[in-house]
Amino acid sequence: MIVDATESDSPLLEDIGSRSGVLNDDEMDALGAVWEEFLLLGPEDSGYEFLVDRVGDRVSGFVCYGPRDFTDGVFDLHYLVVDPDSRRQSVGRRLLRAAEAESREAGARMMVAETSTAARYAGIEDFFTKAGFQPEARIKDLYAAGEDMVVFVKRF
Repeated sequence: MIVDATESDSPLLEDIGSRSGVLNDDEMDALGAVWEEFLLLGPEDSGYEFLVDRVGDRVSGFVCYGPRDFTDGVFDLHYLVVDPDSRRQSVGRRLLRAAEAESREAGARMMVAETSTAARYAGIEDFFTKAGFQPEARIKDLYAAGEDMVVFVKRF
C-alpha cells in the first residue's frame, strides 16, 4: 500500500537506500539531508514529498518528489528507490504512479527525472520510457568521464 512516509520510516529508508546498490555515499548523504529537511519543515515548506510502499511494518521502496523551484507546474522526481528484495514486483511502478497522481492533483503539468548512465543505473532509461517519460536532454560526461546525465520528462 502506498502511504505517506513518517519519521518512524527513517531507519527503513536508510537501509533500503544503502542496500539498493544505486546510491553512492554522496547520494546517501544528500538523501539524508533531504529527509531531515522534510521531517523538520514538512512537505509544504521543504518542497519534498515522500511516499513509501508499505506492507505491514515492511517498506519495500520509497519515492521523493516535489515542485521545481522557479517553474509553473513542474515537479521533480528526486528519488525512486526499491528494496533489492522487492525488485521485479512493480514496486517502482506503483510508487511512480502515486507520485505522478499526487503531483497532478497539486497542479503539475510535467514531471522531470534526471538520471545517470552509470552502470549501477542499468535499466532505468527503459523503466522511464515504459512509464511514459521521454528523454529530453543528455549532458555528456556530466557526473564523470563516461557518465552522462539523462533528463526524462513526462507531460500530463
